[in-house]
Parts: sequence; C-alpha cells; structure tokens
Amino acid sequence: MTLTDPAEILSALIRCPSVTPDEGGALETLDGFLAQLGFSVERPVFGEEGTPDIENLYGRLGHDGPHLMFAGHTDVVPPGDLSGWSRNPFGAEVADGMLYGRGAVDMKGGIACFLAALARTLKERGALPGSVSFLITGDEEGPAVNGTVKLLEHAAAKGETWDAALVGEPTNPNELGDMIKVGRRGSLSAKLTVDGTQGHVAYPHLADNPLRIATALAAALLDPPLDAGNERFPASNLELTSIDTGNEATNVIPGSAVVKFNIRFNDGWTAQTLSSEIERRLKNAADQLPGRENRGPARYAISFQERPSPSFLTHDEALIGTLSDAVRAVTGRMPELSTTGGTSDARFIKDYCPVVEFGLVGQTMHMADERVALSDLETLTDIYQRFIADWFAAQGQSGQ
Repeated sequence: MTLTDPAEILSALIRCPSVTPDEGGALETLDGFLAQLGFSVERPVFGEEGTPDIENLYGRLGHDGPHLMFAGHTDVVPPGDLSGWSRNPFGAEVADGMLYGRGAVDMKGGIACFLAALARTLKERGALPGSVSFLITGDEEGPAVNGTVKLLEHAAAKGETWDAALVGEPTNPNELGDMIKVGRRGSLSAKLTVDGTQGHVAYPHLADNPLRIATALAAALLDPPLDAGNERFPASNLELTSIDTGNEATNVIPGSAVVKFNIRFNDGWTAQTLSSEIERRLKNAADQLPGRENRGPARYAISFQERPSPSFLTHDEALIGTLSDAVRAVTGRMPELSTTGGTSDARFIKDYCPVVEFGLVGQTMHMADERVALSDLETLTDIYQRFIADWFAAQGQSGQ
C-alpha cells in the first residue's frame, strides 16, 4: 500500500462495507494507515439509549504548534437495490478512469485525498510545524448522536484544542473548484397533530373534519415567507413533507390528521426563535378559522425534533482565503463561498474552532454506481497538499 496514492487508499476503504452503524473494517483500515505515518490513535465507542453504539476514531500527529483538524466519516448509506449497480458497490472497481463504490465521493474519497496529501507533505518536507488530527466518525449518515458531537466532547475533555478544521464532504456540484462551504443552514423538523371528530361524509354537521383545520394551519406556515435571505444565506424554506389521516375510506371523515414539515433556516433564526414563530402562526390561524361557533376552538398540538441543527457561518477570513487560494492555484477557478445544501458534522465542529468544507464532486453521492474520477482524486490531493503547507505557513507568519 502506497499512502501517497489516494486511489489505493480509497480502494481499501471502499472494500470495507461500513454501512451505518457498522464499522465494517473502515476505521480499522484507517487506523493502520495513520499508524504508518506516526499518528497516535484512539477508537472510542459511544452509545445512548435507543441508538446503536458507534465506533469513532481520533488520531493526532504532533504535540505542539498550530493544530489543524481534518474531519469526516467512514460510514456510508446502504447500496440499495444491487440490480441498479453495474459493479459491486464494495468492489472498488476501476473502469474508464472512474473508481466505483459506495462512499467513493461521500466521503471516503475526501479522507483518502487528505491522507495522501499529508503523506506527500511529510515525505517532501519532513515533520510539520505543528499538529494535524483526524476526527472521523461512523455515525454521520445515521442519527449523528454517538459520533462527531461526542467525539469532540471526548477529545476536548482530554485537553485537545484546534485552531481550524477542514471537513472533506463533497461540496462541489459540477467540477472541483466550484464551491467551498463556509456555513450551513439549520434544520428543524416538526409534527403538527390536529384532532377532529370522526363521522359520515354525508353528515358533516355531526363531525369535525381535521383536514379543514390542518390545511388552514399548513397554509399559515407557508405564507408569508419566513424571510428573504441575506448576503451569505438563501431565504429560509419550510417544506411540507406529509399530511396523513390514516384513513383509506372515502366515505368517512377522519378523526385526526398529522402534518409533518421541515425548515431549512438561515442565521437570522435560532431553533428557539423559529419554534416561537411557528407557534405564533398556528395560534393566529387557529383563532381565525371560520365556522367554529358550534365546534369550539381547534384542537391541535405541535412537537419539534429534540436535536435541531443550528445554522452557522464561519468568519475566519484567513482560513477561507487560504483554502480558496489553494483551490485557485491548482484548478484555476475561484470557488464560490456557499451555505447551501443539507447539514453536516461541521455544525458540531464550529463550537470548537473555525471550520470550512471542501471535497469531491457530489453528483453521484448516495446513488447507484457512486463513482469518482481518478483525475479528481489527484486534483483534490494536490489542493489539500497546498492547503496544508499554506495554512501552516500562514500560522507561522501570524506568530501563532
């Protein structure tokens, strides 16, 4: 195994069937690679009632100086129906310049490229003028309860501190160099339950149709828009994901209705202020429902998810600039600084140090025949290598 070759590293990781929550040998394999470079590695396991135990990895090279964290995950989503794959999802087969396999871009590829970049840096320059750590979980594609958030707490409790972090998620929509993620929208899910009175559709005066209430309340959630967005974030967006009564009959008015929805929100909101706004809109809409004189107030309840994801924006211009310059130097493109997309484990890391995200092109992530171009692996490794060198150089110049 050549640790300067990202394709070899990635192939070894893909062959580990690490579907959440199974470790699948991926962390064991990465542990071995890091040990070859002189890392000290620990593999804590975290658990919580109602969730699977998760194995994690924290490795550090160096003891002093500026400390750069690389963060990511080795767990992958299931391959799904194997008939949709042209190749074994855990076979790491190469064809026409593409390396196939589950996790190729999300995100074993990013791990492989950073490891190869670090190995090349050590080979060319010797010891680093500081420290590098790998903070890798097996729980990012799962509930994200026993992974990064607890691994950060564990490491910090042992005295670990970091100056900056890079998450290797696949951030580029079309080509390497398109996009750096400098923040993320928050995510808040909720369930609205409306109680009515079951009855015959031919005698609606004897029933209380909860769908009439539920649709009116849902409309109040959607209009007016929550906000118009700002310089770095798009407008917050509420999407209805389900309206259900559990009623399959066409001649029965249901007794209850459940509306589920998710909000992706910008940094103009917190989960708390957003929850309050939702509750306000529901109350106003319920108070204005017509035809309630003989039925009394609308009966409804709203419940919010226990662990909403916060929005955040990284303000470390030196970190962002160093990565942007490295991307431009290798690809010739100046990346867009974005906060789009879903959530990531960067939402936990931002509480400990400035964090940015940059990785492979994500077009095939979670799809059948997930794959990455071998040329992209080389390009990303070159970007990471330049970023490592330039980030430490900048830390030295700033006197840190």
